[in-house]
Amino acid sequence: MNSKRKLLIVGGTGFIGYHLAREAISRKFLVTSISTKKPTKKRRLSKINYIICDITKKKDLKTKLNKNFDYVVNLGGYVDHTNKKKTFLSHYIGCKNLANFFLNTKLHSFVQIGSSVEYGKIKSPHKENALCSAKKLKSTYGKAKLLATNYLINLYKKHKFPFTALRLYLSYGPKQDINRFLPIIIDGCIKDINFPCSSGVQYRDFLHVSDVVKAILKSLKIKDSKGEIINIGTGKPKKIKNIILFIKKKIKGGKPEFGKIKFRKDEILKLYPDIKKAKKILNWSPKISFNHGINSTINYYIKNRKI
Repeated sequence: MNSKRKLLIVGGTGFIGYHLAREAISRKFLVTSISTKKPTKKRRLSKINYIICDITKKKDLKTKLNKNFDYVVNLGGYVDHTNKKKTFLSHYIGCKNLANFFLNTKLHSFVQIGSSVEYGKIKSPHKENALCSAKKLKSTYGKAKLLATNYLINLYKKHKFPFTALRLYLSYGPKQDINRFLPIIIDGCIKDINFPCSSGVQYRDFLHVSDVVKAILKSLKIKDSKGEIINIGTGKPKKIKNIILFIKKKIKGGKPEFGKIKFRKDEILKLYPDIKKAKKILNWSPKISFNHGINSTINYYIKNRKI
């Protein structure tokens, strides 16, 4: 009889999913990944059971998945948020389907990966007890994430469903896809090309992926995290323009065109969390400084120029 802890990572082929899976394997978890696509070569791990499954379809879950898991981490969801239908279905309906699938099982923990976008225009630093309104959110992604959180809260109240919602801020690190802010800037500087930017006066909170993974793994086992929303970030926002200039200086290339990209109507200039709750409940705080994290990330992309 295998006594290893069984972990299901929904979205295990993605950026955070890959890093979570790798760390979980090193900690002797039996890891299964479900996603809509096979892992890319750079993110394939040999000790993972990869299953192709669409969480928006209940039949897919019933036919392709069993309920014999100790832990579930839901990182699933459509990445291109311009497709509003797929975004809503994957981030909200997909979460509902998963939660209902594992309801009344022996699941120890269901970690829902939420987003800072759920706070909408609420002033930073964000606190978890803020009254968030889905009606006020203009972002389809934000609405879907908040509705998913609210659904899980109701399941917890009615059935003691063991969920924890971790609201992530901007995660970064090696092997992130080129369609994210830092890889785009790094790529432009490596290629020494012109690339459009906003004016860069926004402040954003960046957290290294290894710190994200540690927060997720801690939340799996801590009973006091059940039924809770917990912010995961540094609480120390960085000015976007300063980050771009730092990367340009480090790589010695790139021609950022500040002001070429206009702000969205709903652009929030300062976005960062209060992380007291993460420190108290999870006994977690970020360990990777931004300077160390961004330098190692830049070095990774320089070494692996095909990003």
